[in-house]
Amino acid sequence: MQVILGLFYHFIGGFASGSFYIPFNRVKQWAWESYWLVGGIFSWLIVPPIGAALTAPGYLETLTHTPFSTLFYTYLMGLLWGIGGLTFGLTMRYLGLSLGMAIVLGFCAAFGTLIPPIFYEFFGRSGNAKTITELLSTTSGLIIFAGVLLCLVGIGICGKAGTLKEKELSPEQKTENIKEFNFPKGILVAIFSGVLSAFMSFGYETGKPIAEATVARGIDPLWQNNPTLVVILLGGLTTNIIWCLYLNIKNKTGGDYVNKATPLVRNYLFSAIAGTTWYLQFFFYGMGESLFSANGLGFSSWTLHMAFIIIVSNIWGIYFNEWKGASARTMRVIILGIVTVIISTMVVGYGNYLAS
Repeated sequence: MQVILGLFYHFIGGFASGSFYIPFNRVKQWAWESYWLVGGIFSWLIVPPIGAALTAPGYLETLTHTPFSTLFYTYLMGLLWGIGGLTFGLTMRYLGLSLGMAIVLGFCAAFGTLIPPIFYEFFGRSGNAKTITELLSTTSGLIIFAGVLLCLVGIGICGKAGTLKEKELSPEQKTENIKEFNFPKGILVAIFSGVLSAFMSFGYETGKPIAEATVARGIDPLWQNNPTLVVILLGGLTTNIIWCLYLNIKNKTGGDYVNKATPLVRNYLFSAIAGTTWYLQFFFYGMGESLFSANGLGFSSWTLHMAFIIIVSNIWGIYFNEWKGASARTMRVIILGIVTVIISTMVVGYGNYLAS
């Protein structure tokens, strides 16, 4: 039952992540760096402490008594993840929701899922987490890894659909629904973003002592990751605020925040909705990861999270006509990619079921 509930939480988190960029499309007459920063302030600075305070009262006391090294490395993982998140936003600009998400999250899923158990193999584990050797020595572990590989195959198929689309459409068609469509630039940014975005998964690992201390204080284990998330996202805030303010200065867009010639209330509202939705992906991810970790399956949480995001974002991409003008063959390829990713989540879920 815990595993099924964990899958449900991961789906909600994936839905939030796959949908968060949509409100940004309602922002008018603001530069990208302006609405990205406003949304980021909500997702990294305002909402996380509120979420932690509501679900893990007294979390500040827990952080106060946490060793500095734990706080530093958790913050550092968030700082590196923040670079990935920053370039993630650029990927959406250049590739759109469906293709951008698929490429970024493919690398993110691989690195975020496989590196933690490899790390435990050589440097020791945290709690009942499994090493790579232990996982590969069990039927459930082999099935889960098969699901991870199948997920990567599905993502590769989605990427193939993107290359077909690139060849088929005219420059005017490419930019009709994705105004800044640029496949070569988008691919490079997506690879960079996908690798660094995996550091969110590492942040949860380095922040395990915070989660354990939270549970030791009598907090429901379901909410144990929310104080950790406050520290991780502060790292993400640092990276993004520096870059966005730099762009505000460079592009002379700092006046966006007070420009009465723009729909200020509307822009702040939709940026806030986007930022809050972004945060909710990790709020629910933390809940799902808590339930999975209780059964020694925490490592597979990242793959499931990525897979659900890819499913949702590709459905949104089709809904918003990002594939308009593509041939029937290309549409079959992208649908095949989505179906493959869906099947991969079922395989991973079955492996988790066996393990539990």
